[in-house]
Amino acid sequence: MELSPVMESFVLHWGEMGSRWGLNRTVAQIFALLYIAGRPLPADEIADTLKVARSNVSTSIRELQSWELIERTHAIGDRRDHFVAETDLWTMAARIAEERKKREIDPTLAALARCLSDARMDDGIGKDAVARIRAMHDFLESASGWYEEIRDLPQSKLETLMKMGAKVARLEAPGKKPKKKKGKR
Repeated sequence: MELSPVMESFVLHWGEMGSRWGLNRTVAQIFALLYIAGRPLPADEIADTLKVARSNVSTSIRELQSWELIERTHAIGDRRDHFVAETDLWTMAARIAEERKKREIDPTLAALARCLSDARMDDGIGKDAVARIRAMHDFLESASGWYEEIRDLPQSKLETLMKMGAKVARLEAPGKKPKKKKGKR
């Protein structure tokens, strides 16, 4: 597949952003390529287009499949597996949020709960340290609970919440005007 300059820029940027978000650069680039390609691509074409090893593509594809961001499909007359990206942005965002919660928030909550439990038998830990661990645990637990409450909202409700933006903050503090963003009038 020949990438236009804009397509190449898009794929490269996703690789950069992916690495900043904790993803392998190639995983992010493959997702971006499949997202923008507009058609299913076989692994060897992905490897050729991105100029990466076929084994790296296979590993990256498995990672993207585990996140449910791409799926395998077939083409008539072609025995190879082809891959397509999820293109619905709301579905994609929901899957990423769910997977990150499973991989990052849930294990952290479990570790903090163990720390709090173990703190009862640790004479070397001070009350302030325990209070900080508890505060972090409670914060993440609240954030996780909030996520659980909103994840099943219909997309239309989520869109409304996003459009409301800072107006939501005024529900708590009537009369208080939100700060204006720089550069906006």
